[in-house]
Amino acid sequence: MRYIQHMTIVRAAMIGDVVGEPGLEVLEAGLPALAKEVDFITVNGENAADGFGITEEGLRRIIAAGADIVTSGNHVWEKRDFWPVLDSEERVIRPANYPPASPGVGWARIEKANHRWVVVNLQGREFMSDIDCPFRCFDQILDNMAGKASDYHQMVLSDGAPLPGAYPIILIDFHAESSREKEALAYYVDGRASLIAGTHTHVQTADERILPKGSAYITDLGMTGITNSVIGMDPKICMERVRKQVLYRMEIAGAPADGMTTAKAELQGIIAEFDADTGKAVSIRRI
Repeated sequence: MRYIQHMTIVRAAMIGDVVGEPGLEVLEAGLPALAKEVDFITVNGENAADGFGITEEGLRRIIAAGADIVTSGNHVWEKRDFWPVLDSEERVIRPANYPPASPGVGWARIEKANHRWVVVNLQGREFMSDIDCPFRCFDQILDNMAGKASDYHQMVLSDGAPLPGAYPIILIDFHAESSREKEALAYYVDGRASLIAGTHTHVQTADERILPKGSAYITDLGMTGITNSVIGMDPKICMERVRKQVLYRMEIAGAPADGMTTAKAELQGIIAEFDADTGKAVSIRRI
């Protein structure tokens, strides 16, 4: 936390989809240093298990590296053994607009760095499963933030010191395929959320900005994994799938394939700054 012209500034990092073992390794190498620069970190972990789903071990590694909360998306259901963890582990959430009977919850309220943070996980519907409306779901979450709801995680990660009565910093991970849907949601919640960051497509976009009513936005955080790949997966297999329209089993990119030169992994995402008294964004930059 720092001060700029009598404004109390808090900083958050949001990290794009962790893809397989290379993603976990680069996250473990880079996140501890990043954690010293910011007050709060979210990591999307839904592809940490060989590119599809997440395991309890993978979740533990992401948290140990410095994540305060782990978000997810449609692939969170890939590992059935993980479903009970969604109910028992407070630091992982799934998209809130799945049916209420689904394992886990879709948002968390957290006290850390002498401030209140709210993390909301939503999933898009264009080119994806036809689940509940993410726009209406966000409205319902805001209505429930007074404390009447039971379908969220409440955590205290600070030293227990009294918190100011400031507006919470609301971070949204919108896991969606359509750029149009992501931007539409961003304008819909502008001024009511502090940051809307897209995930799912694994390609970092260059459109980070502050919207007219004070929310920070980026269409996609990118991914944490092998960059010389096809969304983190082996390029040769992906080319064959598309060229032949045969569903070859996808594999994580690793050793250089034919015609490929490197297998370098990167951590991608954003760092944003907020006015702690209003929840409005001050800046956003890619990492």
